Amino acid sequence: MGTLPWQNTCCSACCRWLLPKYLLFCLLPLAAAAADYDILIRNARVIDGSGNAWFRADVAVKDGRIAAVGRLANATAARTIEARERVAAPGFIDVHTHVEGGVERNPRGDNFLLDGVTTVITGNCGGSELNLAAWFEKLEKLGLGLNVASLVGHNTVRREVMGTANRLATPEEIRKMQGLIDRAMRDGAVGFSTGLEYVPGTYSNTAEVVALAKASAAHGGVYTSHMRDEGIHEIEAITEAVNVGKEAGMPVEISHLKIDRRSVWGASDQSLALIERFRREGVDVVADQYPYDRASTNLGIRLPTWALAEGKIKERLADPETRRKIASAMKQNLVEMGEPDYAFATVARFTPNAAYEGKTIPEISAVMSRAPGLDGQIETIFDLMNAGGAAMIYRLMGDVDIERIMRYPFTAVASDGGVTELGAGNPHPRSYGTNARVLAEYVRMRGVLTLEDAVRRMTSLPARTFSLRDRGLVREGMAADLLVFDPARVEDKATFAQPHQYSQGFDFVLVNGKIAVDEGKLTSAQGGQALRHRE
Repeated sequence: MGTLPWQNTCCSACCRWLLPKYLLFCLLPLAAAAADYDILIRNARVIDGSGNAWFRADVAVKDGRIAAVGRLANATAARTIEARERVAAPGFIDVHTHVEGGVERNPRGDNFLLDGVTTVITGNCGGSELNLAAWFEKLEKLGLGLNVASLVGHNTVRREVMGTANRLATPEEIRKMQGLIDRAMRDGAVGFSTGLEYVPGTYSNTAEVVALAKASAAHGGVYTSHMRDEGIHEIEAITEAVNVGKEAGMPVEISHLKIDRRSVWGASDQSLALIERFRREGVDVVADQYPYDRASTNLGIRLPTWALAEGKIKERLADPETRRKIASAMKQNLVEMGEPDYAFATVARFTPNAAYEGKTIPEISAVMSRAPGLDGQIETIFDLMNAGGAAMIYRLMGDVDIERIMRYPFTAVASDGGVTELGAGNPHPRSYGTNARVLAEYVRMRGVLTLEDAVRRMTSLPARTFSLRDRGLVREGMAADLLVFDPARVEDKATFAQPHQYSQGFDFVLVNGKIAVDEGKLTSAQGGQALRHRE
């Protein structure tokens, strides 16, 4: 270190007094030159999430929040992103996901970030983590790349209290389930979900669901429902879901609204008319949807629910008479669906034999050297169930219903997907490309939605439904979950044949003010948070 200016003429006491003054004087120019903001997005077409028309503006971020929106000509920032007429929008909020298990392995959530998603809501279809407090703490220690909120699931709490018993709950069992839901809500759950097509929730009656929903409503929760039926009996199922919300005094979101029976394709006009009637009557009911003609769930859904009770499917299949009874019920279900066989069913993941993945049930039957026909296909399904079951993709929906449901103004965009492991299995492409597909196929190609309305369905509509009060809009003071993208280049690459492909076109993704995607490339930023509901 060189000699300071006064050291040759001043005593040491003077030095001790003058040194702090000297250093302060030297640092003043540096302080004056400090940047105004952490990040500045310049010259963007801002689509603010409200559904209003875009406008030109700069967007400034400081300390994880949107600090300013407007013409900020003289502003400075530690990092400036030149939008060059690209769109700046709120980060997308995916209201229907199943990230449990996957997010622990990949807490960055690569497939969601590269599809423009900055917040996911999980715990849907009645399945969630039971101890949300411990789970949220675990995720925060891992370091999240995106924000995670969760519902508390009916099937989860029922299984904890009753196992998979095929009977109605007793008053004491209902009280125990209410206690678990109350704890989850206090731990930050955003609401209560049901999966009434699935074991064990399918064994409950409406009174049970209402009683449990009230435990969530007491804390300001939302009721989301994978309904009992999404085809022939959808009107009754919608009515039940809405009545649960009415009786419990809480908003309702109908999960992945669809018509999943070929025999009743086109019936979505009746479903939407009923939802709209309930809205006119003052019920806060909305829906979500994924933009594909195929669903994805487990293989067990193809069997009658009574056959799955108490986890005794192997024992029932081992009994010849019961086996024939199950097969008969499966054939009748196909008649109701309007399907001649199981060609609509493709294996997505089968751990005992990965060679079956990507093949339909008839194709697997052929591999097993079974005679063509429905009986052989049912035997193949029984074999797969005896081996532990499989994750499946089902071609079930028609374009007319998909587009009609998408046009309904209170339908949010949702993936029903999870955090993926690149290259593992043959998953539904919705986990990779849902939002990009809406923007590319249904906005740019088909003109089903305007760009502004599509963004609204991905941002402020989900934020409103789940009371995420500081997200979903480009507004000063809101959390800095932001995207910069060119609508002309956004594209979903994932297909059913080759699902493991990331979306393209989301050039910048900010999560709580940290850049998670930089010029289309993932960074190591851990900007995500566990979002706990607060009353």
